[in-house]
Amino acid sequence: MDQLLAGPRSPWQNAVAERLIGSIRRECLDQVMVFNEGHLRRLLSSSFHSYHRWRTKLALAMGCPEARPVHPPWQGAVVAFLEVSGLHHHYERMAA
Repeated sequence: MDQLLAGPRSPWQNAVAERLIGSIRRECLDQVMVFNEGHLRRLLSSSFHSYHRWRTKLALAMGCPEARPVHPPWQGAVVAFLEVSGLHHHYERMAA
């Protein structure tokens, strides 16, 4: 099978890459001021970790690519944890 290259300035030819780049821009980079390359790398790394660990996906029956534990209601109060420099949160139950 021959490899087909996407044409220049043709975002409709590579919708998966365009969706990923748009999501990264909207959910992370539009919300913070990036100071240098190291800061950008840390933001993107944290964003990718949060995306795979906590964000649910419709294609996975509202599950995540990485399995998460299910916390029963009697385990304790719900506590918010900051992700991606405070842009996103995830919630867990903590024992009292």
